[in-house]
Amino acid sequence: MENPYHILGVSPNATADEIKKAYRALAMRHHPDRSDHSSAESRFNAIQKAYELLSDPRKRAEYNQSISNRIIIDPNEEALSLWRSLFNRCEIAYTP
Repeated sequence: MENPYHILGVSPNATADEIKKAYRALAMRHHPDRSDHSSAESRFNAIQKAYELLSDPRKRAEYNQSISNRIIIDPNEEALSLWRSLFNRCEIAYTP
């Protein structure tokens, strides 16, 4: 799963209110009934999953702990993943 903080565009130390505000804005913009973009439904689903994880304090703490203990095996793949996340968030087609 892509980093939920990247999906919602919030920092790891964001408050619950900041997370909710980012979720609502993105959900409104990417809802399949409101957006004609071909990837709106998959983007909306990713936004929902990210919010479900980050809005639950227990799940968020577990996720943060797993991130803190994560070892990056392939830094190039990690960087590419971050770039893809940024391009997806800005709705720009990414072609390497």
